[in-house]
Amino acid sequence: MVYFLLPALRRAISLFRVFQYVTFRTAAASLTALLICLLLGPWLIARLERFQIGQQIRSDGPSSHQSKAGTPTMGGILILVGTLVPTILWANLTNLYVWIAVVATLLFGLVGFIDDYLKIVRKRSLGLTGRKKLVYQTLIGLGVCVALYYLAGLGLYSTKLSVPFFKNFTPEMNLWHPPLVPIVLPLAIFVLLIIVGASNAVNLTDGLDGLAAGCVIIAASALTVLCYVSGHAKFAEYLDLIHNSYAPELTIFCGAMVGATLGFLWYNAHPAQVFMGDVGSLSLGGAIGTVAVLVKQELLLPMIGGVFVLEALSVILQVMSFRFTGKRIFRMSPVHHHFELAGWNESQVVIRFWILAIVFALFSLSTLKLR
Repeated sequence: MVYFLLPALRRAISLFRVFQYVTFRTAAASLTALLICLLLGPWLIARLERFQIGQQIRSDGPSSHQSKAGTPTMGGILILVGTLVPTILWANLTNLYVWIAVVATLLFGLVGFIDDYLKIVRKRSLGLTGRKKLVYQTLIGLGVCVALYYLAGLGLYSTKLSVPFFKNFTPEMNLWHPPLVPIVLPLAIFVLLIIVGASNAVNLTDGLDGLAAGCVIIAASALTVLCYVSGHAKFAEYLDLIHNSYAPELTIFCGAMVGATLGFLWYNAHPAQVFMGDVGSLSLGGAIGTVAVLVKQELLLPMIGGVFVLEALSVILQVMSFRFTGKRIFRMSPVHHHFELAGWNESQVVIRFWILAIVFALFSLSTLKLR
């Protein structure tokens, strides 16, 4: 909204020219999101306590977690508000990329909200069945695929794939044109794996106070950088990235996500006053996956969110091992519970996983010149 006031403001006061820069608006969105979450946090926590919206703890989880039962959950609502409001306030709303990210995040949040609501109503740790949740997530992912098809037809979305470590290797995935329509399905599956996988991976990581929030801040910060350099012609050319002039506005969205999650972490740090719930984890994961697809960093996303990948893989390996051999690889999955049962206290697990997330993020950014 502020973006549309800029011409009049610049004419009236020259100082307002700074508002036209993406970097300034990204910083403004981050600070706005942070303030929203810090100010609304106590009010939301009080309302969640008043309506007895408390966390249901897995009966088979670590015994140290049983004391967390009843802690207010669905705090992800705070993250959603803190991300979307500053984005609408500071971004250029004529940019279709912004709306794709906003709508996808909101819909993933809605699925998470339904899941959390059912857990509260049923007074147990199971909400939507895994199958139903996956169906809803897939439908949202397909919606993003349709939007990409539309953008590609307008020439606003590149069908090339950016491959880490390879300087001039950007294979053309030109599967959108009518002669190749039958081959569109593999590309749609690829996009779905990225978006739905990211949403579920963040959801699996959300098991300790501040763990998912801290890792999201780190991953979203890396994506903020990638959005900016992808949209900057000179930087994109220098770093051999696929340039997209529509990507810079996503920098504002990612900056708002960083600020909102930082504000939420203030109340989610151990011992947590509130949990994000699925409304937060599913929406944040969906947002990260959607942005990665929009800025053509799909293959770099597993490095950016390396901790999320490890958490998801630990669950997959645990289930497959138990199903085929009857034995477990980890003491408990996701893997953060394994380290808890191995003797690490909760703060040690969280901080060490944050350090690992920083290493993954820095490594992913370093690949921009390792080509």
